[in-house]
Amino acid sequence: MEFIDLKSQQALIKDKIDQRIATVLNHGRYIMGPEVAELEEKLATYVGVDHCISVASGTDSLLIAMMALGIGPGDEVITVPYTWISTAEMIALLGATPVFIDIDKDTWNMDVKQLEAAITNKTKAIMPVGIYGQTADMIAINEIATRHNLPVIEDAAQSFGATQHGKNSCALSTIGSTSFFPSKPLGCYGDGGALFTNDNDLAARMRQIRVHGQSKKHHHPVLGLNGRLDTIQAAILIPKLAIFNDEITKRQHVAGSYSKAIANSPFVEDGLQLPTVAEGHTSVWAQYTVLSPDRDTLREKLKAAGIPSVSYYAVPLHLQPVFEDLGHKKGDFPIAEKVASEGISLPMNPYLSEEEIQQVVTCFR
Repeated sequence: MEFIDLKSQQALIKDKIDQRIATVLNHGRYIMGPEVAELEEKLATYVGVDHCISVASGTDSLLIAMMALGIGPGDEVITVPYTWISTAEMIALLGATPVFIDIDKDTWNMDVKQLEAAITNKTKAIMPVGIYGQTADMIAINEIATRHNLPVIEDAAQSFGATQHGKNSCALSTIGSTSFFPSKPLGCYGDGGALFTNDNDLAARMRQIRVHGQSKKHHHPVLGLNGRLDTIQAAILIPKLAIFNDEITKRQHVAGSYSKAIANSPFVEDGLQLPTVAEGHTSVWAQYTVLSPDRDTLREKLKAAGIPSVSYYAVPLHLQPVFEDLGHKKGDFPIAEKVASEGISLPMNPYLSEEEIQQVVTCFR
């Protein structure tokens, strides 16, 4: 059983991908070729925003977003400790300080009740993360941000394609940021990412930053970086985007099958916690993650049944040695620590067969 199955997807659209790659090889515009602009137009339409700026990776997208907002030394950006390190890493790389608040006990996204108390006169942005496939409570976060005149960067590396009250992830804040790492629900065959905004000035600045701060040839009004998406990766993403909604539906079927079976399993009586999708939200189920007080035993049971599993973010960011200078200790963010120590993700991809789904379900029963 594949934990993440990219082979089945490729077999389904291989002819279209091969044709797209061949077109790039023929025209030879490997950097900023026409497929990049085509993909950006399609992504902006899909999300429902005015501007999409494709970039070299999800990590670069966060960096470029903060650079465009002028975030730097002495500034603070509020985020969460339960996420991949890029979220806080890029804040620190700019010389700013990541300020952590704990996550919600049910959705495992930013606990909005703790947000306002974390805002200081040094706060320059709020960066919630859409963990495991659903967005944070962006409506409540935006309300607080508006009161304090702060921009919000949605780290949607895992939630691209999800919705909140009918509005798409990456269209929910000042800037939406996502990743096209191969294992993401919408992934390319290398590194890639994108930024989304309705702000014309921010869009222009982010486009400059991704090409070394250049606004026109030999003219660099701002500092930038080499943050462009390769044309071949754009060409691969175009046919993948065409089947993306169908794949989301299939992911939701897998998740529904898991949840129905696990809810009635003896593991729940032993304290196992299922994932929760908040009211008014949909999830793209980047991962299907449960919490188990006896994670090691569960992992061994799954392994014995031929089922792969992964524990993501097993050490939360506030306990990573690189952030030791922030002065945090174990116990500072108890929910993040609980999810980090108990979380275990089951196979999740659109191409799991009914037999494979039942294999997982049977293990829990």
